[in-house]
Amino acid sequence: MIGFVLTIFALMVAHSSPAAQRQPTPRMIDLTTAVVIAAPRPNTADAKAVQMLVEEVEKRTRIRWPVLSPAQTSSRPRVAIVTNSPVGGEWLAESFSIQTEHQTGPQQITIRAQDSRGVLFGVGRLLRNLRMERDRVSIPADLIITSSPYHSLRGHQLGYRPKTNSYDGWTVPMWEQYIRDLIVFGANAVELIPPRSDDDADSPHFPLPPMKMMMEMSKLLDQYGMDVWIWYPAMDKDYGNPETVDRAVKEWAYVFRKLPRVDAVFVPGGDPGHTEPKHLMALLEKQTASLHKYHPKAQMWVSPQGFTQAWMDEFIGILKTKQPKWLTGVVFGPQVRAPLPKLRALVPKQYPIRHYPDITHSIQCQFPVPDWDPAFALTEGRESINPRPTQESLICKYHQPYTIGSITYSEGCNDDVNKAVWSALEWDPKADVKEILREYSRYFISPRFEEAFSEGLLHLEQNWVGPLAQNTQVPRTLKEFQLLEARANPREKLNWRFQQALYRAYYDSYLQLRMIRESNIARRALDTLAQAPQIGWDRASAETALVLNELDDRRAGAGLRQRVFELAEALFQSIHMQLSVKKYKAIAVDRGANLDSIDDPITDRAWIAQESKRIAALPDEADRIKAIDEIVHWTDPGPGGFYDEPGNPQRREHLAPGPGFAKDPGFMSSVRVGFEGEGGRLRWGRYAETLYDTPLQMRYSGLDPKAAYKMRVVYGPDKPEVKIRCISGNGIEVHPYLTKPIPQKPLEFDIPPAAYAGGALELVWNRQPGFGGNGRGCQVSEIWIVKR
Repeated sequence: MIGFVLTIFALMVAHSSPAAQRQPTPRMIDLTTAVVIAAPRPNTADAKAVQMLVEEVEKRTRIRWPVLSPAQTSSRPRVAIVTNSPVGGEWLAESFSIQTEHQTGPQQITIRAQDSRGVLFGVGRLLRNLRMERDRVSIPADLIITSSPYHSLRGHQLGYRPKTNSYDGWTVPMWEQYIRDLIVFGANAVELIPPRSDDDADSPHFPLPPMKMMMEMSKLLDQYGMDVWIWYPAMDKDYGNPETVDRAVKEWAYVFRKLPRVDAVFVPGGDPGHTEPKHLMALLEKQTASLHKYHPKAQMWVSPQGFTQAWMDEFIGILKTKQPKWLTGVVFGPQVRAPLPKLRALVPKQYPIRHYPDITHSIQCQFPVPDWDPAFALTEGRESINPRPTQESLICKYHQPYTIGSITYSEGCNDDVNKAVWSALEWDPKADVKEILREYSRYFISPRFEEAFSEGLLHLEQNWVGPLAQNTQVPRTLKEFQLLEARANPREKLNWRFQQALYRAYYDSYLQLRMIRESNIARRALDTLAQAPQIGWDRASAETALVLNELDDRRAGAGLRQRVFELAEALFQSIHMQLSVKKYKAIAVDRGANLDSIDDPITDRAWIAQESKRIAALPDEADRIKAIDEIVHWTDPGPGGFYDEPGNPQRREHLAPGPGFAKDPGFMSSVRVGFEGEGGRLRWGRYAETLYDTPLQMRYSGLDPKAAYKMRVVYGPDKPEVKIRCISGNGIEVHPYLTKPIPQKPLEFDIPPAAYAGGALELVWNRQPGFGGNGRGCQVSEIWIVKR
């Protein structure tokens, strides 16, 4: 894992070098006075594509290109759109070519496509290559592109529901704009969410009722020729009851009937929903028949999310023995216990697999940020603004060979960069991520900033690599964005994508200043407490309190913090992003409202103050001195002992990490870092964990076979209902399955001498096998091997 992180760091540094920033300046054709040549096709997707081209150019330049028919003539430069034209000698769906044609007379850029979708994506690629500035449009003179998609499915889930941190405030025009933005980077599908899901029924931000907005979005997507999917959870308790099934069929039929277009329905097996496969599949067979009454060609898909091993076996058995013809395919998403390569081998070949990757979350998710610093986890949290271009590229390419494509899981516009990366790579896995970011920056921000802003996005990802306090990239990233901020014109400063990047850069830097200062205070407080045996408890306690109660010196960070709050207000105004529960009526702090957690504890400063009060209440000086000694020497395992903090990449030398993120991005066979809990000792809220039945292993050497040892361990607090067991590598039990104590506390167990008879010890933890859900529960925060 560390090797992969260092590799990513080196690549990013290389990207940021002056040589990497110098791009050759191509010869350009001026299209400022161009006209668009297109056959009149009213009320078709072709017409929508032409409208999108003209309007998106006008929004960025104030220039509106006239649209002429092929029969009309003009001496001005031309952008010609030719439909029903074979691309590359073949008639491939969605394919297109773009070519600058050098000829006598006016310059011409020609988009050729076989079908309406080819026109749509050809227009999108043209927009990505145009240089659009105020009152000027140009394009490289030697542009030649011929392109066909690698995957047939490239989409994103856009859920109009209260749980999202922005979508619930969007109007129909805002949705249309965002749909266009996704098209430009190659998306051909959008997944909607019905009015009843695992969400509140209403939001204070809703401009329209959920069913009305769902109808409007389906209509919009149909106009652009986009596929309309529905993520439809089966949330009722008992689908073995015929009355429940009948009610569900009627409820879903109402939604199907109301929508002008539905191409596919995806029903997750869990999260939410929890139905045994035999009942779930019987329900979906009836739902498919109902669906076909209104949308005869619509598909039905299902995922085995949250299944126990027994349910997974049952599900695969149904596919193999009954081979339901009504089922189109299987979805691999969060909480599927089988890794995708294994799932593909299990599922009969006639059923394609669609990916449902979580691109929106940073912790407690399908693809967490590798070895994230706890300061970020405790403040920026699970749904922060999270451009992860290099990591998302690796995740995407790892899974591509096994699927027909993806519709990503999104909870808002915080993952906008990741959407562009996924769309572009599902179209072309060989696309250069840096070039995707350049196009993103050129199209959405400004041609002036295409290099600097794209580098900045890479550097925001780099901000999250390694320990925050030592990360020298964080202040550099802020400086880069402050320079862009100083150069930005009013239009650019009002751009929500620009505001998001600034928000992250300022937040990261403020957090780093806090981390450095408060870590220093915590260290000084512990050093002061440690003097109690020499200077006495009363004096040590008083001086420790003075250190802990130092007023936060925010003179260095006050401006950064204030700017974060200003940008939060700007994002609420521009894109209805809800970064605070109190100020902007977000549904919860952990749903992207990280403005509310910006000052939450990120060191043990608060815990030390709490412990000081506990120690002060002890009956005599000797007890207090003993308690202080325990705190000060907490990590000391004694002579011949070992100590690890498995969730801390700097203190886990005995951990067996597994393949790591680069080879196992979902951490299905690897150890990952998890976070849970508020308050208390921070190291107890960070832990190493494995998923499902993957064991967590620690390996030690140099033990004395003739000595006695005990294990002291603190287990992670997440999923306390899931029992955990520890055995040695040679199968000797150290402790049986037990319930993890809440609140957390150290547990001690004698280690059987036979477990280390040869001087080496391997400890293996696992949670109860076969359980379903999210797979979590096998978690170790701290461990000591103590020689007695």
